[in-house]
This record gives sequence, C-alpha cells and structure tokens, in this order.
Amino acid sequence: MGFEIPLWFAITSLVVLTAVLAADLLIILARPHVPAMREATGWIVFYVALALAFAALLFAVTGSGDAAGQFLTGWLTEYSLSVDNLFVFVLLMSQFAVPRRYQQEVLMVGIIIALVLRGVFILVGAALIENLSWIFYVFGAFLVFTAWRQAFPGAEEQDAKTESGIVRFLRRFVPITDEYDGAKLRTTVGGARMFTPMLLVFVAIGVTDLIFAVDSIPAIFGITQSPFIVFTTNLFALMGLRQLYFLLGGLLDRLRYLHFGIAFVLAFIGVKLILQALHENEVPFINGGNGVAWAPELSSWVSLGVIVAAMTVATVASLLAARRDDVAAR
Repeated sequence: MGFEIPLWFAITSLVVLTAVLAADLLIILARPHVPAMREATGWIVFYVALALAFAALLFAVTGSGDAAGQFLTGWLTEYSLSVDNLFVFVLLMSQFAVPRRYQQEVLMVGIIIALVLRGVFILVGAALIENLSWIFYVFGAFLVFTAWRQAFPGAEEQDAKTESGIVRFLRRFVPITDEYDGAKLRTTVGGARMFTPMLLVFVAIGVTDLIFAVDSIPAIFGITQSPFIVFTTNLFALMGLRQLYFLLGGLLDRLRYLHFGIAFVLAFIGVKLILQALHENEVPFINGGNGVAWAPELSSWVSLGVIVAAMTVATVASLLAARRDDVAAR
C-alpha cells in the first residue's frame, strides 16, 4: 500500500464524520422541508470542501501523496456512482408519489441503509482480498460486465422486476394504507394499526442500495486496498447525496450521456484490476503462478485523471445535446 494511517487519525476521523452525518439527520428531523437552491448549493460546497480538506489531512498525516490520491480518486468514483443512484431515487419518489416535503427524510434513511450495507461489503471485500489473491480477477470481470450493463440500460430491467416483486409481496401479506400519514411508517385506520406506503419506499430504496453496493465496492477496491479509505470515500460520497438530489432536480433528465461516462469509469477500473491481478499473479494456470511482467501498474493520479476526463466529457456532451434539443424545439 506504501503508507500507514495512524490509528488515532482513523478513529478521530470516523467519530467526527459520524457526528457530521448525525447532525445532518437531526436537522432534517427537526425541520422537514424542501431545501432551496441556495441551501442545497451551500451544503454541496461544504461537503466538497470537507472532502478536499480530508485529502489534505491524509497527506499531512501519512506523508504520502499516494494516500491523498487514492482518496480523491475513490471519492470521485463513488460520487459518480452515487449520481447514477439519484436517477433511481427520482424514479422511486415518483413511482410511490412521496410528498416532496418528506423526501429529505426518505433520502436520509436511504443513505443510512446504504452506509450500513457498504460497511458490511467493505469488511467482506477486505477479507477476500487478504485471503484470496485471485479475487481481483473476479472483481475486474464483474466491473467490465457491470460497465456493459450500465452502457445499455435494457440490461437493468431485471433489477426493476426484482424491486417490483418485493413490493408486490409486501402489498399482498402486509397491511398497507393507500395514503401517507406524514413521514410515519405506521398509522391507525379504523382502529387498526397499519403500515403506510413509506414502508414500500424504504424497502425499494434498500434493495436499490444493495444493488449499487454490489457494483461500487469492487470499483473502489480497484483504486485502493485500504479499508479506511474505502469506507471514508463511500461516506463522503453519500454525505452530499441528499442535497445533490434537490440541487440537480430536473437536470438529471438532461444528463443523457452520463451513464456512458460511468460505464467507461467502471470498465477502466475493471481493466485496471485485471492488470493488477496479472502483475501480482499467484494463480497456477496463469504464467505458471508468476507475475506477468508486461502488465502495467497505473497510479492513483493517472486513474484520477481518467475518471475526471470521462465524467467531464459525458456531462458536457449531455448538456450540449440538451441545448441543441432546446434550440430545435423553439
């Protein structure tokens, strides 16, 4: 890995970041509302500045530019995947007609679920990497497959069927009202206690988070093998997700080529993982169990440049296409 993160720094960072996340949740619970553009922008700027400050602290504490580079690369990768997650959140909010006033609470619950799931996946991934050197081949192939599925949305249909199947199961066996009762999960109708549609929303978001965790954790392990950096990149990416949802709003529909940029990032990291696996190869039937000398090792800074370039091109191309459509429609 080339650097060591002091235990005191890791513990202090996790305590502080958890406190920030908890404070964010308490603000929502105390005053549920639809944030204005200025408020959402302010929070996004705050979280981005916090992530950059954290990268600087990593550099200062470890004395390694590689540590800061791995964090920044991983953070941008997870943030990009989180933006893709927003597309699904928008669809779910519309499908279940969640009152806009309570969408912040729904998003925050979704973020907490995602954080717990990713924490579990990170522990499992770290254990696999520690004990099974060939797992990078599996992770790399999975990411290339995921990139193909991301580039061609038709392959996502099975995920939607899975979610709707779970929702249908709940509607059949669990008493659920037709109307929301604020942000409550349970309510009383005719003297009987029943669940509100909020239960369906939470379950659908939980399933979505699980699917995205399966995709994102191999991606981040393709950038760094430090469990601490893996977890903090996920934490920072999820922190600004709620505000980003309201900031982007209808803009998400205009980012038509974003999924191609994300697909390119996933494919790049998948190939990078396979090359790394070849370089450190211990699989007996590949090159006699020896490392492949020609397999290049890409630095975290090269990866960072590729990811920034891919997402910039996809975003700019999307906005130019949307502007061209607007002009043609006049």
